[in-house]
Amino acid sequence: MATATAAKTKVKIFPLADRVAIRPMEETETMKGGLYIPDTAKEKPIQGEVIAVGPGRREKGEAVPMELKVGDRVVYGKYSGTQVELEGEEIILIKEADVIAKLG
Repeated sequence: MATATAAKTKVKIFPLADRVAIRPMEETETMKGGLYIPDTAKEKPIQGEVIAVGPGRREKGEAVPMELKVGDRVVYGKYSGTQVELEGEEIILIKEADVIAKLG
């Protein structure tokens, strides 16, 4: 099974095994009373869009296909995965098992 990558991203990334690359979605910020919330006080996003998927893992010599595909919107654990910045774009590399839910 070949890996897939979203066309929107300017970076070509190819996750290995059962990992996926996710572009975090920034949540809309509503400030009440004109208060400014600095970036360091904001919570990390827990939703994102899958931009690349690996080929899947192998168990007992057999390939286990990936359940996620490019373009899926997902919810993942707040402290899951590894954050990397490639060409100014923040990407999270995470195992498919650490994705909590797929949004419809």
